[in-house]
Amino acid sequence: MRIIFATGNAHKLVEIREILDELSFQADLMTMKEAGIDTEIIEDGLSFEENAQIKARTVAAALPAEYADAVVLADDSGLEVDALNKEPGIYSSRYMGEDTPYSEKNAEILRRLNDIPKEKRTARFVCAVAAVFPDGTEETVRETIEGKIGYEPRGKNGFGYDPIFYLPDLSCSTAEISPEEKNRISHRGKAFRAIAGILKR
Repeated sequence: MRIIFATGNAHKLVEIREILDELSFQADLMTMKEAGIDTEIIEDGLSFEENAQIKARTVAAALPAEYADAVVLADDSGLEVDALNKEPGIYSSRYMGEDTPYSEKNAEILRRLNDIPKEKRTARFVCAVAAVFPDGTEETVRETIEGKIGYEPRGKNGFGYDPIFYLPDLSCSTAEISPEEKNRISHRGKAFRAIAGILKR
């Protein structure tokens, strides 16, 4: 199976390859850039699902003839903080500007939650994955991982908002667990296992 993944995020591609390897899922996985696709994707959806579908459909429509048999996958993921009205949400990657380092984004979220007590610092990571098949049919899945926003960045693993996302059951942030453990419990790991099950069928 050939899979074109609609992303330019190298971190995401590494995680996805690890997840598929753990599932012994045999696929030729490449980014849209590796497939020679250079098309503008306008993420104007109102939900993670809509944005994932927009990405997948846009790339599927731009597939070169030699990749006509490929499945296109796209994900949209982000952080929802309940005390901030679920911000940054679908704007997670664009929060404070796309070029703003995540260290600054994390610091700003911690600043905004400075006076928020522990019990009200609930948050979740969300991941929606959309698949467009060669015959034009589509599937979309959504998964989450629940947690809380910590009080300071912790850990060197992961990326993005991982250092401030605290897992009460494990007493650590998602940046403090191994990649294998993260793939097992994360929103992205669960979503891609779900879509892999659909692809196998």
